[in-house]
Amino acid sequence: MKKKIFAIIMLCVMVVSCFTGCGSKSGNETPTNASGKKVLRVGMECAYAPFNWTQESATMSDGSQAVPIYGTNYYAYGYDVMVARMLADKLDMDLEIHKVEWNSIGLSMDAGDYDCIIAGMGKTKAREATYAFTDVYYYRSDCLVVKKGSAYENYTKLSDFKGKGVTTTTQIGTCWVDMMGQIPDAKIGANYETCAEAFMAITNGVADVCMVDLPTAISAQLTNPDLVILQLDSSDGLVNDTGSQNVCIATRKSDTALKDTLNQAMKDLNWNNKDEMDKLMDKAIKLMPSSN
Repeated sequence: MKKKIFAIIMLCVMVVSCFTGCGSKSGNETPTNASGKKVLRVGMECAYAPFNWTQESATMSDGSQAVPIYGTNYYAYGYDVMVARMLADKLDMDLEIHKVEWNSIGLSMDAGDYDCIIAGMGKTKAREATYAFTDVYYYRSDCLVVKKGSAYENYTKLSDFKGKGVTTTTQIGTCWVDMMGQIPDAKIGANYETCAEAFMAITNGVADVCMVDLPTAISAQLTNPDLVILQLDSSDGLVNDTGSQNVCIATRKSDTALKDTLNQAMKDLNWNNKDEMDKLMDKAIKLMPSSN
C-alpha cells in the first residue's frame, strides 16, 4: 500500500514538473544553454541566398565556420548568418539558427521558437504594426530578372514592357507581390515559397519576369547562366515606397529589450556604413556554394 501511495505521489510530482518546465520561460526572457551562457536564437529561411542558405559542410572555402541549424545535421551561412554571428560575439552570446519557411517566420517567433528574425526582412509599415525592428543592417535595391535569349533581355525601362503581356512571378509574402502592377500590361502569375522556385519558373518559361532584390538576383545568376538581370533606368524604373529596401532585424513587438540590445551592439560595431555592408555581401556571394 505504501509503495502504491509513493508511486502515485511521484507521478504527480513528475506531471507538475513537466507543466512547470514548459511554462517557466516568458516570451521575452533570454534563454541560456546548459553552461548558463545566454543564447541568441535567430529565425531565417536558410534558403534565401546570398542572405542565408543551407549547406552540408561546417567549413567555408575561406576557413570560416558555418553555424549548425537547430535540430538538423545541416549548417547555415550567408550575409544574415555573418551579421548574426558578429552580434552574438559582441554580446557574448551563443548563436542558435532556426530554419523556418518564410510564410510562417513571424508566427514561429510569436510562438517562442526563436527570439528574432535575421532573414533579409525589409522594414515595411505593415510589418512595423506587428513587430519591432532594429536599425538597418543592410540596404538593398530591387531589379527584374528575365530569361537569357528572351525578347526582354535588353529592356532598360518599365515602359518597354507595354503591350507585351508578360507573366510575372516573385516570392510570396514579399513587397514585390504588390509592386507587380508597376509592369505595364503584365499578367500576374503564380508566386512561390522561395526565390529559387521563382527563378526556376523563369528558366522553365512558366513566367517571363521575376521581381526580386539585386543581391539575390546576382547570386542566382552565378549558378544559373540562363538568367539576365535588368536594372532599369531610374526615370522609368521600379518605385519602392514600402520601406522594404531597409533590411532590419525583427523582434516581438513587446521585446523592446532585445531590440535595444541588438541596436546597441550594432552601434558598438559601427555597423551603419553601406560600403562595409556591401563588402560583406560581396563576401557572402563569393562564398556561396554552387548548389544554392
